[in-house]
Amino acid sequence: MSRIGNKPIPVPVKVKVDISAAAVRVEGPKGKLEVTLPRGVRFERQGENLVALRDGDQWRAFHGLARALVANAVTGVERGFKKEMDIVGVGYRAEVKGRTVLFSLGFSHPVEFPIPTGIDITVDRQTHLTVMGADKALVGQVTANIRGLRPPDPYKQKGIQISGERLKKKAGKAGLKAGA
Repeated sequence: MSRIGNKPIPVPVKVKVDISAAAVRVEGPKGKLEVTLPRGVRFERQGENLVALRDGDQWRAFHGLARALVANAVTGVERGFKKEMDIVGVGYRAEVKGRTVLFSLGFSHPVEFPIPTGIDITVDRQTHLTVMGADKALVGQVTANIRGLRPPDPYKQKGIQISGERLKKKAGKAGLKAGA
């Protein structure tokens, strides 16, 4: 029995849900999302809740997955998701210009990062970014792409990191003894 798949999804008043055989469309104050359903899993509306049902035990691997994806879509269009990032390093900074973010990350040139549709990025104090959007997977992917521009250095701890991320600091090269 899937414990996650059997939990009902409460649908808030502000959110409209349209269920078809192949997808669930969710619309709310933060936007619209469509979740494609895997084969063997369907959704039914029971009062104020959505319930995931599977057609047989061979689909049990997808039962909890489909329920989690639809629950994330409902949460996303109602409240949205956000991730915060910090830029650490002397001279490292970011600024938003239109639909692109301009990063100064110690390279010989500034790095331009286009902001995808459905995502909003704000920059506070030039070193703190907030990535917001309705789609949880897209927010996580954009955050990972930004972090990939200058991953945190394990020796100096410089780079772009997710706020609250714990980094392992490596010891530097130990001095060699003379005559060794």
